[in-house]
Amino acid sequence: MTGRIDKFDDLVDAGDGERPAEPTSPRRFPWAWAMTTIVLAVVGAGTIGAAIWSADTADSATAASTPTTTPSSTIRAVDPPSPSPRSTDAATARPDERWVERVARDAGIPERALLAYAGAVLAVAETHPGCGLGWNTLAGIGLVESEHGTINGSSISPDGVAQPWIIGIPLDGNGTEAIRDTDGGRLDTDSTWDRAVGPMQFIPETWAAYRQDGNGDGETDIHQIDDAALGAAVYLCEVGGDMTAPDRWIAAISAYNPSVEYNNRVAAAAEQYATVP
Repeated sequence: MTGRIDKFDDLVDAGDGERPAEPTSPRRFPWAWAMTTIVLAVVGAGTIGAAIWSADTADSATAASTPTTTPSSTIRAVDPPSPSPRSTDAATARPDERWVERVARDAGIPERALLAYAGAVLAVAETHPGCGLGWNTLAGIGLVESEHGTINGSSISPDGVAQPWIIGIPLDGNGTEAIRDTDGGRLDTDSTWDRAVGPMQFIPETWAAYRQDGNGDGETDIHQIDDAALGAAVYLCEVGGDMTAPDRWIAAISAYNPSVEYNNRVAAAAEQYATVP
């Protein structure tokens, strides 16, 4: 799939083992919309501005339930650890190719993106066994953030790199949270303000804390979908803990982006993906 997604109904989980694996059934979210509003209202997370892209096609009347060409705000680390890359090994996490082909077709997700989501979830099932992260949650985030790396004419190449690079607007406080530059413009080409980068829309300071080598090439590339998806999976597991618990799922997605609308959109997409047999 390339370009924007026109029908949300055409949209829409992880496993283990050393051999190619078929991810287990994804987690459903019948509770998500009501609890998201309640929890975020209590903690006041919705008061923090979201970092968004401008998009002429966005329809504000349906933004909470329908994906648009507007990727939203990015992950901000909470008390980030050392910037050295983690030792999570996703290179041995090999989703079954037939599963990837079938689910990608039925869910309307590019195969290369789904391969990364499923591989990341298989990897954290080994390194974070209490997390219970489903591939459909990563796919929901990937959809909302960058339409699985296809937003605004980008696409995921066979080597997993999003081309052209996906870089968001400056987080300068103008309708966004103000985040001063943290990387000298190395990742986001902006030496004044940070910007969201890559198919999973990390900001540089969070990528420094959670960057991963998801394809086993010895590099941690924010634009490479395996690396970015594994970084997002590790972040969600470490921030959220047990992602099968409704309150922890909501907390983890809220840490990724503190917006009720964002949480609802990810939940809606994840729930729809979970219907894929």
